[in-house]
Amino acid sequence: MGEKIDPNLWSDGPEPHLMGGRLPSGEIVFPMPTGDAAEGVEPYRLSRRGTLWSWTSQGFLPKEPYEGPGSGPGEGPPDFRPYLLGYVELPGEVIVESRIEGARLEDLYLGMELEFCIVPFNARYDTFAFRPVAQARSEAA
Repeated sequence: MGEKIDPNLWSDGPEPHLMGGRLPSGEIVFPMPTGDAAEGVEPYRLSRRGTLWSWTSQGFLPKEPYEGPGSGPGEGPPDFRPYLLGYVELPGEVIVESRIEGARLEDLYLGMELEFCIVPFNARYDTFAFRPVAQARSEAA
């Protein structure tokens, strides 16, 4: 595994969780605020499971500077691979924008159950994503 793309984005351990924050009002936010915006905000471990709320496919290279899969050392735009993006609703908490791994566009449907996972971002860093729960179970077996 690589380094975390952001050291405070998810918790460490065998079952990592995205780290959000609970505002003094009780509202849950993601990501955890930093600096002055974090005053009075309690760190909050978000649920590892949620449901697919909306999605799209990123089929073209994002604007420069692009740093992601297909942009590591010795790689470049010709190695770009399309990827899926979605909004994952974590029940009673927040909706998180995330990469969707382990699925094809035609596999996705509203309410699909997804689970948090950690994936390579580029040759150096890891980031978070969500994947279908059925895939998460088969990889654990």
